[in-house]
Amino acid sequence: MFGRNESEANTNRIVGTYGYMSPEYALEGVVSIKSDVFSFGVLLLEIINGKKNTGFYQTDSMNLLGYAWQLWQEERALDLVDSVLEHHNSDGTLMRHINVALLCVQEIAADRPTMSEVLTLLTNELVTLPSPKQPAFSYIRTQNPRTACLQT
Repeated sequence: MFGRNESEANTNRIVGTYGYMSPEYALEGVVSIKSDVFSFGVLLLEIINGKKNTGFYQTDSMNLLGYAWQLWQEERALDLVDSVLEHHNSDGTLMRHINVALLCVQEIAADRPTMSEVLTLLTNELVTLPSPKQPAFSYIRTQNPRTACLQT
């Protein structure tokens, strides 16, 4: 799909599951080396939480990305963790994995790490993690169709 010296391509046909698609692919048909990073971040959050991205959480129509971001902002990220994992991992490891997952689902592809950087961030505890920005598709939609708008 990519040329020899290209890092992204454009496609006329978008296929896949929307909950795992990067915003640049879902909205513009642009596939890049960071598209899989986004999908990996969603999958990592699902593993940590034990629920699918498309499930609804305690607030208005929020997906897993929005729920994880809300907890991260409130400094309650460990509330995201499935009880099955709580006894098998340290809080530091779980926080690191949540941080990396949130870095992977950044809205702007350039803000996401590469997959090789993800591997380093997950396995090398000496590497300082940057703070994530608000993830893509983490907005809350209002329930009233007359006032339907995106809120951050």
